[in-house]
Amino acid sequence: MENSRWLDNFLDMYRQLGTDDFGALQDVYHQQVEFKDPLHQVNGLDALTRYFENIYTNVASCNFTIISAFESGEEAAVYWSMEFTHKQLNGRKPITVEGHSHLQMKDDLVIYHRDYLDVGSMLYEHIPVLGCAIKSIKRRASQ
Repeated sequence: MENSRWLDNFLDMYRQLGTDDFGALQDVYHQQVEFKDPLHQVNGLDALTRYFENIYTNVASCNFTIISAFESGEEAAVYWSMEFTHKQLNGRKPITVEGHSHLQMKDDLVIYHRDYLDVGSMLYEHIPVLGCAIKSIKRRASQ
């Protein structure tokens, strides 16, 4: 089954997303987009563009692998894996995080985008002292 054009555009953009050129966001996101992730919420395309520019300031590389995508009407769920290197985390070694996104479409553009991911494995576990505490808590919770 083929995806709709809006979803294909979204998937293609994230497969090619770099760390410093976010012009493609305007081809994928609606002007009134609402974006949420575990740490932030932004409204509007201009705010989303600034958000991307800010979070990628210390990111040396970032690559998304799309695992699967499911579409139903004007909504979609996308499962992905992100590998990134950050100038201040994990000794600049790659960090891999899996997550998924819930998307809604309006006018063939993404109007709603919510990411679900483990912020601990993405960020907190790679901060000295705090990382040890988070890993210890996870170990205890899994026993």
